[in-house]
Amino acid sequence: MSHYTGADVDELLTLSRPELDRLFRAGRPGETPRGEARGTVLAARGAKVSRSVAALARLAWQGKVFDPDGAGLRNRVTPFGIPAIRARVYRDESLLDGGDCIVLDYSRTSLVAHRVRDEIRQVGPHLYLGIVYWRRRRILNFSLYSAGSHT
Repeated sequence: MSHYTGADVDELLTLSRPELDRLFRAGRPGETPRGEARGTVLAARGAKVSRSVAALARLAWQGKVFDPDGAGLRNRVTPFGIPAIRARVYRDESLLDGGDCIVLDYSRTSLVAHRVRDEIRQVGPHLYLGIVYWRRRRILNFSLYSAGSHT
């Protein structure tokens, strides 16, 4: 019953945008994460550049903390991982391919990010691949490693 591609964060950092799209299409929504999920920005610009961008982005964004009931989350921002920028979490059709995904919707929960919609699908054990949209225009990819789902 495994839908996993065998992907890990290090591999995702090496992939191009078309490769990330193929992986997202192959993924499944999976279970909604609970608790902390470590985030990595995926620049899709080759391994060396992508690793540098991910390290720099970590100063501003560390990941997300999903509510225990899975219906909401807060982003972990600043180098201190302060929980802020709330989103609603639900399943819906992906803007990329119309398939089922987990949506992280900021439209009614954040003044700063109200035009942002994230979509995630599970691509490995505890690993989700995400797409960020700004006004329905795709702007970047990210991964979430849901460390809270295991010990």
